[in-house]
Amino acid sequence: MSASNKYSAEQIQVLEGLEPVRKRPGMYVGSTDLRGLHHLIKEVVDNSIDEALAGFAKNIWVILHEDNYMTVADDGRGIPVEIHPKVGKSALEVIMTTLHAGGKFGEGGYKVSTGLHGVGVSAVNALSDYVLAVVRRERQNYYQEYARGKAKSKVTQLPKNLAFPFKSNFVWPAKSGTKITFLADKTIFTIIEADFDRLEKQIKQVAYLVAGIFFHIYDERTHEERHFYFQSGLATLIKHLNRNKILIHPEPILLHKVVGGVDVEAAIQYNNGFVENVESFANVVPTIEGGSHLTGFRIALTRAINDYARKIEALKEKDENLTGEDVKEGLTAVISVKMDSDKIQFESQTKEKLGNAEIQPIVSQVIKDGLDMFFEENPQDGRAILEKVMLAARARAAARAAKDAVIRKGALEGMTLPGKLADCQNRDATQSELYIVEGDSAGGSAKQGRDRKFQAILPLRGKILNTERARLDKILEFEEIKALVIALGTGIGDTVDYNKVRYHRIIIMTDADVDGEHIRTLLLTFFFRYLPEVINKGYMYIAQPPLYKVQKGKEISYAYSDEEKESILKGIKTDSVIIQRYKGLGEMNPDQLWETTMNPENRVLKQVTVEDAAGADEVFTMLMGDEVPPRKRFIQTHAKLATLDI
Repeated sequence: MSASNKYSAEQIQVLEGLEPVRKRPGMYVGSTDLRGLHHLIKEVVDNSIDEALAGFAKNIWVILHEDNYMTVADDGRGIPVEIHPKVGKSALEVIMTTLHAGGKFGEGGYKVSTGLHGVGVSAVNALSDYVLAVVRRERQNYYQEYARGKAKSKVTQLPKNLAFPFKSNFVWPAKSGTKITFLADKTIFTIIEADFDRLEKQIKQVAYLVAGIFFHIYDERTHEERHFYFQSGLATLIKHLNRNKILIHPEPILLHKVVGGVDVEAAIQYNNGFVENVESFANVVPTIEGGSHLTGFRIALTRAINDYARKIEALKEKDENLTGEDVKEGLTAVISVKMDSDKIQFESQTKEKLGNAEIQPIVSQVIKDGLDMFFEENPQDGRAILEKVMLAARARAAARAAKDAVIRKGALEGMTLPGKLADCQNRDATQSELYIVEGDSAGGSAKQGRDRKFQAILPLRGKILNTERARLDKILEFEEIKALVIALGTGIGDTVDYNKVRYHRIIIMTDADVDGEHIRTLLLTFFFRYLPEVINKGYMYIAQPPLYKVQKGKEISYAYSDEEKESILKGIKTDSVIIQRYKGLGEMNPDQLWETTMNPENRVLKQVTVEDAAGADEVFTMLMGDEVPPRKRFIQTHAKLATLDI
């Protein structure tokens, strides 16, 4: 057996025990809600992906069983089971019960690893009520069971027909490999029931990034199953991200090269939209905050487009260079780097930003050389991209003048605030909230009913512009949006400063009817496309006004759903009840609006979050974009699910 194929106990290094994981679970898996639960699946899947990236696994299975048990299996080499020379225990037990133990350190382990520091499967073990590890090596099956990170017995060969605490119909077809089954600890996680749709998105994203690997997911609760295999992963991902969009050039630009041991892969495609959608990954881990690889990509993209514009004389000597902001418009791209696992550096435990400074020039070189060649060999596509970027540059110049009129000076002192804004007295943004209210009538009630110390009211007249279909210069000509931007204090466009936001709770309050829903969607489109960090920082909320007022004599109750109304009615013995269905906020007097929708003691607010940015981008494009057929298909598909309040 060659050294590269050797995978035994000697490759396993041990650094520390598991107690820190149970004491600080959020530090290791991000949270203890559904997101954290799915992070457990990710950590086990990452181990199987390591085997795949090393060239030893071709299939990965994920199974959701009854009673919240979950299994991840692969057809790799199988975790070593022999005794670890330094610890005196099976290497399998060491990996499963010791933090920072794995084949990701030193010589002979994984060259490219998705998990950092090897905390993955041991952290899952620490945070699970029950774990079963089954290893298939050299035609033998070995197993060990664990409870909350501690082994229940030694590693032994698996007897036939041994009973386990979970039921499953899954037949593992691998000749060798590792299979991990776990049940999350309900004393740590607020939810231990996995979501199949979320799992499907999670696994599909990984499948794009490790092309040539088969992924199989099964839900034994509902008998659903999905299978993913992408021979050209990034190209398929780009086409998925750009579906429902009008394309500037028909096929994605695919760039791939290995330089200095760093595997750089990118896919680029422009559409006729006005916003960008760029995703970055390092060793198959999503780097949500970017990092050196994304910086290198952006520098090279801007330089390559400028060089091409100069070469074909679309830019003259006197013309300014196109900027990074110009090349972003309509850009969809994925940048993925893979490197030695012992060299990769993330800037945080959650691995959201790549810190390796040496990666930036490597990525820049690969992207710049690749784009130069692409433009040379595909002049028609090159000119189409350049035309798109130069149009964005002209729009940027037009937007600058409009924006200068919007970005006010001394916002925190209340100078030049829009006249329709009823501002709050508090100047501490963390204690202040802005209600964006539909219509002057509701705005009047809200202004009278609010607590003026910390609540500001901005009424909007009519429906705002659909910002999915407009550039920034046109957006800033729209008075209602201009008033909103001034009130927020952040500015907009390339000089936006989220540190200047004047309210840390920005609350959309619209009528509970179709028009109200449309206005809410238009506002969310604006924030998602032009002020996304307002959402990402957790400042965005949606107010929940009551649907019904239920009155019996002098006793008044409010119901926020049909179910709540029925529950209230069941508690009332006689039939002398008056039920009022609120259609609009203006139907409530100031006291009622305060008591039901604005009083922090009673109100219900829904916080707006974006966990799946690509999915959100797709939905906004489909609902608010220029292409009618995708929207028509969506309406036809979901029409039966709609609740019509006529």
